[in-house]
Amino acid sequence: MYGKLYIFLFAFIFVYNDRVDGQMKKETLLSEKVAQMMEWTSKRSVIRMNGDKFRRFVRAPPRNYSVIIMFTALQPQRQCGVCRQADEEFQALANSWRYSSAFTNKVFFASVDFDEGSDVFQMLNMNSAPTFLHFPSKGKPRKADTYELQVRGFAAEQLARWVADRTDVQIRIIRPPNYAGPLLLGFLLAGIGGLAYLRRNNLEFLFNKNVWAFSALCFVLIMTSGQMWNHIRGPPYAHKNPSTGQISYIHGSSQAQFVAETHIVLLFNAAITMGMVMLCEAASSDLEIGKRKIMCVAGIALVMVFFSWLLSVFRAKYHGYPYSFLMS
Repeated sequence: MYGKLYIFLFAFIFVYNDRVDGQMKKETLLSEKVAQMMEWTSKRSVIRMNGDKFRRFVRAPPRNYSVIIMFTALQPQRQCGVCRQADEEFQALANSWRYSSAFTNKVFFASVDFDEGSDVFQMLNMNSAPTFLHFPSKGKPRKADTYELQVRGFAAEQLARWVADRTDVQIRIIRPPNYAGPLLLGFLLAGIGGLAYLRRNNLEFLFNKNVWAFSALCFVLIMTSGQMWNHIRGPPYAHKNPSTGQISYIHGSSQAQFVAETHIVLLFNAAITMGMVMLCEAASSDLEIGKRKIMCVAGIALVMVFFSWLLSVFRAKYHGYPYSFLMS
């Protein structure tokens, strides 16, 4: 009986020591990984990763830290202008966290370039860039751990809100001062003031209804094209698929848009407005009948063609919309 008891105690001690050794090895490996990540972060706020680093420090356990990764394609031959703009915002986010007084080893920022880690793109079945993913400290990434770039844009402030939602880490974005806006406003006011001074003896242009009508029309076109949405959300100018190289200027969703898309819509609305103005002038002006006919035909052509294009853009964004005009 004592022999069986000794065997049991020996087996228990062996298993216990094995588990203790495994736990110690696990803790040692974790501390080494955290120390390495901290060392890289001390040199660069955004850690550059390839396939080996990604598998070792992000996918392989143990890991008690979250990693925010931007998958991008920054090499010149990829011609991804959006990637460079997103990279600047991501750098601003990472720097704001790195030099914050609340900085800890709870969250790290990293990037994987397509030309340095194409195997990672294949591993994750990823075919577009830039893409932002959150790899939590426990478990696998969920749907919400993929940043909705096309909806929220890539502004650092928007990225910081998403990081706070996924990690409970609050990051206050700190940017270097930008004097472009105040300088532009100062030059504009100086130009208006100089023009008013030069024409101080004849200020009738300030009471010209055409000047005010044109200014109001420009303001309306800018606002209705979505410029304010761009200012708030900071979307990319366009989107280029790194695999196919195809560039999209019109977003395929009704919940988002590109900057290029607002320029296209502004141009279409301006052409339609010009056509309507020409029709009104053709009906009410004192010009010769031949010129009025030309204005009328040109106005109708502008309205029909550009309204058809505007409607096709609407159909491309609101899938299932049944109506079209001249072209689908």
